[in-house]
Parts: sequence; C-alpha cells; structure tokens
Amino acid sequence: MSTKVPPDKVEAVKMILKALHAGESIDRLKREFGAVLSQISPFDIPLIEQQLVMEGVKIEDILRLCDLHVELFREYLVARELEGVPRGHPLDLLIRENEWILKQADALGLHASKVLRAGSDDEAKGALADLKQVALELAKIRLHYRKIQMLLFPYLERRGIVAVPRVMWGREDQVRVKLRGLLDAIQKVETDFDRSRANELANRALEIAREASELVFRENKILFPAVWALFTEGEWAAIADIADDLGYLVEVKEKWSTDAEPILPYQLKAEITPEQVQRLPQEFRSMALSHGVQPDTYEIRSKDDLDLGTGFLSLEEVRALFRSLPLEITYANTDDRVRFFTESIFHQRFVRTKTILGRRLEYCHPPRLEPAVRKVVDDIKMGEANYREFWTKIGGRIVRVLIVGVKNEENKLLGTVEIVEDFTDIINNPEEVRKKILVL
Repeated sequence: MSTKVPPDKVEAVKMILKALHAGESIDRLKREFGAVLSQISPFDIPLIEQQLVMEGVKIEDILRLCDLHVELFREYLVARELEGVPRGHPLDLLIRENEWILKQADALGLHASKVLRAGSDDEAKGALADLKQVALELAKIRLHYRKIQMLLFPYLERRGIVAVPRVMWGREDQVRVKLRGLLDAIQKVETDFDRSRANELANRALEIAREASELVFRENKILFPAVWALFTEGEWAAIADIADDLGYLVEVKEKWSTDAEPILPYQLKAEITPEQVQRLPQEFRSMALSHGVQPDTYEIRSKDDLDLGTGFLSLEEVRALFRSLPLEITYANTDDRVRFFTESIFHQRFVRTKTILGRRLEYCHPPRLEPAVRKVVDDIKMGEANYREFWTKIGGRIVRVLIVGVKNEENKLLGTVEIVEDFTDIINNPEEVRKKILVL
C-alpha cells in the first residue's frame, strides 16, 4: 500500500489549508473547492497531513485540517445510508465519538511525524511530550470500545452473528494494548532520552494512528449501518439507558427518547428478515451471513429463578455462589437483627452459627467492641457514613472488616452488612502478587 498521495492532491490541500489559515469556514471551502474535495477521500487526508509535516508546515496549521477530515468522513457516511439517525440517539453519539477518535488519531500521527523530522534532541523531546499528551487523550477510546463490545455485540451474537464481533473486538483490543505499550515506552524514554528510541516510538505512534482510523471506518462503514438495519427501537432503548450510565467521550447536548419498552439481548426472539438483509452493507453480509447464521435461542431465565436485577439465579445457585466467595458476610436489618450470614469454602475467620439468626448485631462481638460496632451502625443510619473500614489480626491472619449500609434503588436503608476478607497473602507477599498481575 502506497504511503504517498499524488502531488496535485497535496497542492490542492495546501490551497485549502491557506484558506483555513485565512479564516475561511469549512462549509465555504466545501462549496468553493467542491470539485477538488470530491477527488480526496477521507483515507487520503492523514497521508497528506504527514507529507505536509515533512515539508515543514506547522503542526498547529495542519491540525485545522482535522475538521475537514471529519466533514469528509461525515459525508462519506451519509452515502452509506446512515441518514435519519436522530440527534442524541446512541448511534448518533457513537458516530460523534468516532469523529472525536479520528481527530485524536490525526493529531497523534502529526505529532509523531514532528518527532521524526525534529532537527535537534531538544526539539524531539518537545515533540515527544506533545505526542504523549495526545496518546493519553486517545487512551480514552476504551470507553467507546466498551460500549461497542458490551452494548452492540450481544445483540448481534443473539442473532447468530458471532464472527464480526470477535474480529472487531480483537482489533479494538490490539489498538488499546499498543497504545498502552506506547505510553509506557514514552515514559522510559523521557527518563533516559535516546533519539533513535524516540524515532522508533514515533513510528509506533504512526501505526497506532492508522489502525485507530481504520477501526473508525470499519465501524462506520460496516458495523453501524448493519446495526441500524437490524436493531429495533426497543433494543436501542435498552442500549441508550445503559450507555447513559457508562458515559460518552463527547458532550451530550440532546438526549433521544422513545416510548418503546427496553429489550435486552436474552429477551430477543432473534431472526434476520430478508428485508433487513437487503439493507445490510455488502461487507457485513459477506463476513456475517455467507455461511448462514444460527440464532441463539438459549433461555437464560428459568421458571423459579430469583430476579436479582442484574440477572437470575435459582435458590440453589444463590447458596452455592455465596459459599464460593472469598468473603464472610453477615447481614442485619434496620432493627439490627442478624438475618443472614455466609460460610465461605476459602476460610472462616469469625465463628458464626445459625444460633445468631435474630440476634442483635452488636451482641455478635465481644463486649469491648460493642460500643464501636454500635457507633458505626448508628453513623450509617444517621447518614454520616456509607461504610467504615477496620483492619485486625485473627490467629496471625491480617483481616479487613467493612461495615456497609445496604440501600435499595430508592436509597432507602435496608440494613447493614459486615464483610470480612483475608488480605494476609497480599500484604506479606506483595512482590509475588505483582508478578501475577495481568493487565487487561
């Protein structure tokens, strides 16, 4: 793949850049240079920008082209039949996040080029510092990808479309891992500067910028038109509710709403109609439907399951689950009477038996500790604290004890829970624990 753009296109962009520098608006430029712009694809812009950097054009001036890049990108999307997406709709906000990502990727590539063309070590250090700041900003893409992975992909998988989510998640994860590695490496070079190492990092940044931009186009050219064709308003209602909780990379000035009942993936009777297939992008059809799809019809909820708000469990599963936690939990209601406790398979630091059911919480502790327990519970009831933390030793083991207020969704206090957790191995062997850390 060539990394050069024909000279006439570069010269045309230089003309546009001069007009931008003179204060011309993007809309006017699109009218005045319409014929020229029609020959420049969104894919050309990053390459042209890098060539301009090599020719000595100031980064600050070239960054003005990022807005032009986004405008071309938006028009390119409309041609892909994504018109009609309401303002503030989750898909609209994801598209706008991609515009933000595209700008950051542009800036990353430009600052990387500046590092490579620096005339001195001091200039390279300054450019590398700027590169680091852009990389830190771009690292926020995790929030965008989290919404794609957790909100869009489950609906596709329910329809039997598995390959597309797996491939895209793999690419997204690759960009994030590379970006994290770049930031770690920059930190080391800043501590002990080496010009050849700085140039190597700049080339890595150029690669990340290209891959991030490619992901933007994959999402907007393939994924977003597909989900727009497939998802119902009820599905978008559920996505909107959860996405609002997760947050966005862009300011949300308008909020989309619907009267449709939210539909979660497990509630779908998944099928893809022939009409929907016709509306899918050709690339998506070839990737997802070429070998046929088998919708996921698994029923996650059984008749006697408890609805726990975030999922469903049978009574047997609840009991087994509590035993499998490396915690000891004792729950008392607002009358301070013990109603429940767990028995962990991992350890038992505090002795508790069924005879404590109905007992006052403070009476489950030695008399010398009663005033402290009573005060904590009273503080929680009075709203002076949400929880209190204590550290103690039991038989040579280091234990953390949390006393936490238990509240419902309306913030009404239901009781208090005492949580006991053994931290001995973590505190006594921190280096061994660090070796086991897997960065996700």
